[in-house]
Amino acid sequence: MWIYSFYINSTVTSRYATTVITSRVANTLNESQEIQFEVKIPKTAFISKFRMTIEGKTYDGVVKEKQEAQQQYSKAVSRGQSAGLIKSVGRTLEDFKTSVTVAAFSKVTFELTYEELLKRRLGKYELLINAQPMQPVADFKMDVHIQEKPGISFLEVKGDLSTGDLANAIKTTRADKDAWVTFYPTRDQQTKCQSCGENGLNGDLLITYDVERRNPKGEVMVSNGYFVHYFAPSDVPRIPKNVVFIIDRSGSMHGRKIDQTRLALLRILSDLDEDDHFGLITFDHLVDTWKRELLKATKQNLENAKSFVKEIRDGGSTDINAAVLAGVDMINRHPREGTASILILLTDGDPTSGETNIERIMANVKKAIGLKFPLYCLGFGHDVNFDFLTKMSLENGGVARRIYEDSDADLQLQGFYDEVAVPLLADIQLQYTGGTNLTKTSFNLYFNGSEIVVSGQITDNSVESFSTEVIAVSKGSNVTYQDTVMIKDPSDVPPENEDFMQRLWAYLTVKQLLERQVLLKGQEKEDEEKEALKLSLKYQFVTPLTSMVVTKPQEDEVEVADKPKEGEEDPRPPVMGFHPSSPASDEEDLFEYSEADEEEEDDDDLFAYSEAEEENVDNLFAHPKAADVNVTGQRLMFVGFGLAALLILFATAAAVKAYCSYNVKQRAHTTDHVQTSETDYINLRKRQ
Repeated sequence: MWIYSFYINSTVTSRYATTVITSRVANTLNESQEIQFEVKIPKTAFISKFRMTIEGKTYDGVVKEKQEAQQQYSKAVSRGQSAGLIKSVGRTLEDFKTSVTVAAFSKVTFELTYEELLKRRLGKYELLINAQPMQPVADFKMDVHIQEKPGISFLEVKGDLSTGDLANAIKTTRADKDAWVTFYPTRDQQTKCQSCGENGLNGDLLITYDVERRNPKGEVMVSNGYFVHYFAPSDVPRIPKNVVFIIDRSGSMHGRKIDQTRLALLRILSDLDEDDHFGLITFDHLVDTWKRELLKATKQNLENAKSFVKEIRDGGSTDINAAVLAGVDMINRHPREGTASILILLTDGDPTSGETNIERIMANVKKAIGLKFPLYCLGFGHDVNFDFLTKMSLENGGVARRIYEDSDADLQLQGFYDEVAVPLLADIQLQYTGGTNLTKTSFNLYFNGSEIVVSGQITDNSVESFSTEVIAVSKGSNVTYQDTVMIKDPSDVPPENEDFMQRLWAYLTVKQLLERQVLLKGQEKEDEEKEALKLSLKYQFVTPLTSMVVTKPQEDEVEVADKPKEGEEDPRPPVMGFHPSSPASDEEDLFEYSEADEEEEDDDDLFAYSEAEEENVDNLFAHPKAADVNVTGQRLMFVGFGLAALLILFATAAAVKAYCSYNVKQRAHTTDHVQTSETDYINLRKRQ
């Protein structure tokens, strides 16, 4: 397999990124060869297009409702054909993988498109692009174009692919509203970075940037009947906070987990401001509070708290219900005007003590909090019930975050706290005169370094202006931001990106509908699921409700796999086998996501042959005329064939040896003539 070009083109228009990966591969052998295509994409992205072109014929992926696609998937598997693979890889990426058999001296072009809305964290946006072609490529190009209407305030390129000699292959160009990053490494440079080797590039390019924020009312863009409003004021005073840390100290936290938790808490306590108030609760099957009331973050109180943290020891079971209710009670008993309250729960397991029924725990916590302040849940490791934490957080105006068991777990904990450390506004309500089909418009808190994003449709495109209003609570007072945008102003969006606003709205709407589904029941849940499915199909997004089906040329190999849920171990390796009885038909390859809130499925039937299939395969390889032999009941048949098979083996050995010798020479001859340009490749093919 020879990859003669590998292009990555990413366009970011007003934070909405569309990335296209194109790989052109040639089979330089004089026999058919399986060609693989494998790339890594961000977990937050939606795949929106996949295409294969083989000798001028195009095979497009089609996004269908998951149930409909599942029927085609089942038929393909029953015929011994392959199912494509999307699986989680590490913290931020998913792996997309497929393959196709290509005839001798033929070529195939793979093209994958994915889309995502970049999220602002700690004052910057991050565009993560992974490159791992599996071999040095003569024609490798990565082009990134960022266009932001208010202007780009800073831009930085980091990541594995910016280390060593590869740093010389990166070129950055900036104008007022645009930035371009190109990455054109030579074949030699592709083997010289911290994570590279003889197989070429293997790593990420991380582009971080932020935009100018001259208007505290936010940035409003209008295009083709849709709008987006980015709201991130920084000219307001911070709101003093009341924060209670609820820390799991059960036996499963033993070792590095509890050590890293102590280290992170010591750093977080050092970052508290003097007008903040805080509390510490530790729990296993018992709940202990450092102090019964919230204390001001004075120097002496912080020193005493650090001494308490250093003595936290693990042991016992896990009473999450009692611990969280104790945290809620601590805040409720000490209300303070003009402050923002936050609960942060860190746990690594399921509730195993006290109240263990998850539904009752969530009901208790929801009733106690009463939407007065958010609950943030941090799930430490992969044994935690992350679905439970996610739902409990969302029900109480917060979010859940997984903390990965690694050497930097303490930094992950501190990083999350940094995101919520500086509340600037509370009870934020956004209103849009003449807007409809709006995304979320109500937010509990706005933190420094983050951003509120609202998108929607404009009801009347004939009007000349569009009005926005933001009402919120600042430190001790109410604030209002009003703005009017002229719809008829000439757009800065280039013609080729004119539909980005509509797709941004669809992306954000689907994301939020899927998130809300976790909390809904009955008809309301069904209605929102239908709306999310409708948009997913219209915009060809691969989401938890849809799957992508690709029809490919017939193949004999079987590859069956599915995408694991967040936090699960990767599925077993694909089953490879030979099915001579498969009918001649096109192969259907399925790429699908699993719903975050669905029950764990038993995948054994996807990864194993039935007993009958195993016997057929074993008998087929034993002797071609004994394919229908039952291995366990008719072993005597093999004795009759044994001597004949032995004679055939010796008779064919010489012929096989001669053929292999010829084939090696032929391959060497072919490889010697393969050049690193498509023109030479075509000439080679003509000579053959």
